[in-house]
Amino acid sequence: MTTNFNELLATFRDYLQGSSADPVVASFLADIGWSMPPRALEPKKIPGSSLLDRAVQLASDATRPLASALSECRDELRWGQTYTTEDFGQHFIDNYGWVELFGTRGHFVNEQLAAGFLALGPGIEYPDHHHIAEELYIPLTGSAEWRMGDEPFRLRAAGEVIHHASNVNHAMRTGLEPMLALYLWRGGPLAQRSTIARA
Repeated sequence: MTTNFNELLATFRDYLQGSSADPVVASFLADIGWSMPPRALEPKKIPGSSLLDRAVQLASDATRPLASALSECRDELRWGQTYTTEDFGQHFIDNYGWVELFGTRGHFVNEQLAAGFLALGPGIEYPDHHHIAEELYIPLTGSAEWRMGDEPFRLRAAGEVIHHASNVNHAMRTGLEPMLALYLWRGGPLAQRSTIARA
């Protein structure tokens, strides 16, 4: 386990603790024990990790330290993709990826919660989907629109807390710029593939 990973975990913790005035963030924080053992994972690169340079530029003053910490160790991380070209096409796959910082398959072991980062490139729509786990998102860039349930899409600012209850449909879409967000999952299968809501 590299020092960079420990620094990334510490920066992630510090950012969340700085957002603890939000009751949803405080609730998730209460469930996290930060003394997590490392898990040895082979790095895996994907095209979407190249989005981090622009994401750092787009981050707010408050979210930039976390975006930068992620960017600095991007090549050592195990990036994942839940979907394939058969699901959403090649453009989506080339501009989408996530990395689990801690959880049942992350760089640190945690059996109760999963947390990490989602990156989406420009011109991407992640369609309506849902999962059993309760989810918290905090965009680190204010460059994407988000939708939940029957609500219309609306732009969300960097640092805004977005809470999805269990099995609530939600979607995201980007315009001309990429999006980077942190996420936390709890209360359901932490490695579950999301269910896409079909029209």
